Amino acid sequence: MIDTNEIKQLTKEFKDCQKSLSAIGDETRQHIIISLLESDCKGVRVGELTKKTNLSRPAVSHHLQILKEAGIIGMRRDGTKNYYYLDSRKTELNKLMKILHHVNDIIEKAPASPGCL
Repeated sequence: MIDTNEIKQLTKEFKDCQKSLSAIGDETRQHIIISLLESDCKGVRVGELTKKTNLSRPAVSHHLQILKEAGIIGMRRDGTKNYYYLDSRKTELNKLMKILHHVNDIIEKAPASPGCL
């Protein structure tokens, strides 16, 4: 039987990560994240991302804002130019990895019956 306190903790972890889970769940934003990974550490401008993603400038800006609000990416200004990058602090990514490890731990502790927790 699964410990109810553990389930309550997992529920809290999921709630804390709702924004980041929603943000990375979108295929377009996944493509933007991959494009950011492929770039150098200085960051990427919206115009570069529009070329890589074949999206309009407003669409890219919209997706970047969602990723930024979720804590997945950061932005730095250089004069009037904005550069977007994956947040090196990895706070949100660490929370997501913690959830996946927690789910995996619960599964490993479960009885050996297929499909039964």
